Parts: sequence; C-alpha cells; structure tokens
Amino acid sequence: MPADVLNPRALNRALLARQMLLRPAPLPAGPGRAGAVIEMVEHLAGLQAQAPFPPYYGLWSRLDGFRPGDLAELLVSRQVVRIALMRSTIHLVSARDCLTFRPAIQPVLDRSLTAIFGARLAGLDTGALAEAGRALVDAEPRTFSELGALLAPGWPGHDPVALAQGVRTLVPLIQVPPRAVWGAAGQARHTSAEAWLGCSLDPAASPGALITRYLGAFGPATVADVQAWSGLTRLGEVVDRLRPGLRTFRDERGRELFDMPDAPRPAPGTPAPVRLVAEFDNLVLSHADRTRVVSDEHRQRLYTRNGIFPGTVLVDGFVAGAWRIARSRSSAVLTIELFGPVPATDRDAITAEGERLLGFAAAGGTHEIRFGPLA
Repeated sequence: MPADVLNPRALNRALLARQMLLRPAPLPAGPGRAGAVIEMVEHLAGLQAQAPFPPYYGLWSRLDGFRPGDLAELLVSRQVVRIALMRSTIHLVSARDCLTFRPAIQPVLDRSLTAIFGARLAGLDTGALAEAGRALVDAEPRTFSELGALLAPGWPGHDPVALAQGVRTLVPLIQVPPRAVWGAAGQARHTSAEAWLGCSLDPAASPGALITRYLGAFGPATVADVQAWSGLTRLGEVVDRLRPGLRTFRDERGRELFDMPDAPRPAPGTPAPVRLVAEFDNLVLSHADRTRVVSDEHRQRLYTRNGIFPGTVLVDGFVAGAWRIARSRSSAVLTIELFGPVPATDRDAITAEGERLLGFAAAGGTHEIRFGPLA
C-alpha cells in the first residue's frame, strides 16, 4: 500500500491517538490539575454535552485519575462552559474556546433556526428580539420556558417557544450551574456568554482556525468529515487556503484526507485497549464516514434507542457494543450489550473496565455488571 494511502485501521489508530484512547493522559495532583483538565477539553475541541453528565465520562476515559469534582469545579468557576456550538448542539468547551468557536459556528445556528422556526418568526425584527432577550437573561438566568413567556407580550401572535429559540440563536447563551454540576441538580437556565465570562466574543474568529483544531483532534479527515462535525458547509475553499500548511493523504476509496503535519499517526497494528466511551461522545459522531470507528451495521444499532446515543464499547479500537448505567441511592448496575461474540480475554477486559467505570460513577453502594440487551 502506498505510504500516502491510509486504510481503515490506520485511520482508527490515528483517531484513537488524538482522542487519548490509546493511552490516557496523566493528570497531575498539584496546582496544575485544573489546567490539565482544561487543556484536554481544548485538545478535544470540546465535548458534546446535550445531556448534563457525559462529559464527565468522556474525560474519565481520557485522563488518568480524573474525578468528577475536577470538572464540576471548572463549571462553577466559569473556566469551562456549556453552550450551543457544533451542529447547533450543546458542547462543553473552555471559556477561551467559547469566545472563538461561537462566532465561527454562528452560520450553523442561523441555518438551524430558519429550518425549524423560520415560519413562526417571519416578519420579526431579529435585532429587537436579540436586544430584549439579552436584557432578560442578563438580568437573571432564565429557562427557555420563562424566556418565551416574558417575550410573548412584546410579539403577540408569535410562538413563545420560537421566540426563545430565536434568542438562543441570536445571543450566545450559556447554561449556568448548578446544571451539569456532578452531585447537583438544576434546570437549564441561560445567560449570555458576555455576561457570564465578562468579555466579548472574538470578532476575528474564522472557520479556518476551527478546521485545524478539528484535524488535531479527529484527523486525518475529508472536507465532508469537517462539515459533519461542525455543521458548517462549503468548507472546500477554506481547506484549500489552508492546504500549504497541511499534509494530505488518500483513503482506500481515493478520497483526499487532510491532516496537521505533526499529528500522531500510529501504525495500523498498534494495540488498542478495551475502552468504555461516553454517551454522545464525539469519537463516534464527528465524521461523515464513521467506519474508522464503527461499522455501518453497528452504527444503526446505536441510533435505535429513542434519541439517546448510548455509551459505546471499543474492542480493538472499534465499536463492539453499548453500555448504560442505572443508579439508585444504594446501587449501580452497568449493563453491557455486545453486538457479537468477542474473545474471552476481551470480555474479561470489558468487565475490568466496567468495574473501573462503576468505581468512578458510583463510589458508594453496591455494584453489578450485567451482559445483555439494553432495556
């Protein structure tokens, strides 16, 4: 095989290396601990977070010694935030990345709003809506239900849900704690990024910088892959402008792949340990062609669970099953559904990794691991 052609296993190992799933990164015990967690969040170009707690599991699988409090403290101290970004989906990102990612991704949110709520917002002065919405959420964090109800009198005849979603698009809204703080509970309440972080978004933010961040975390990749991750379109010209600083490959189907020159690309035969990957993890959601980590058959099985994308089981680097934890006050049960037979040694490794996961997720009480269908 020519050196510039990468087969699926080569792409798989490159992805796992970028995602820190071949070898978790060390997490220092001293003053640099918080900085190391933020560095990982930034290295991953954010973690998908439409459910409150998957980012905790995502960081657990990538940082050796990670504890829930490591992330919870960063949310409370405003060093990381949850905000609508790639694919118009809530992501956990650093405060720094929030200021640059959001303006670069704004066209994705604009397009989503038009597609879903355009008819219900027809004829509306979006500038006035943004101004009124920002004033309300900056006065105090609001749920979307509260925000829509408060906006409705100013725009009679318009759907309050659409009005709130219009503000979500027009104003960068952060979900504030205690939402998504481990061990706490709270409704999704929102304020503006500017109010929460005390500074403005970066007016010079560009999709080019976003693309190089993506390649560092998910490459080598096609233009279609970048678009699938970000939700942005027409990125071919942007990638062409970046081409002099990138390295190019081909996959076995002849598609052009782009990558950062010095990014890791381990040999296809590099061993890949068993891993349990978080629900909604971008590892399995960030390429147009996801066969580098999950077969088409197994991907369909992941998408049949009432909109809940389960945690996944990696065996030899590829998705071989799914997992879910059911918790009560005194117990935690981890159910693992394998999509086919696996060698006994891998099953033992899955069990060991499951025990480690339960120790992280539910330190007290009894633990149980079951193999069988996810209910």
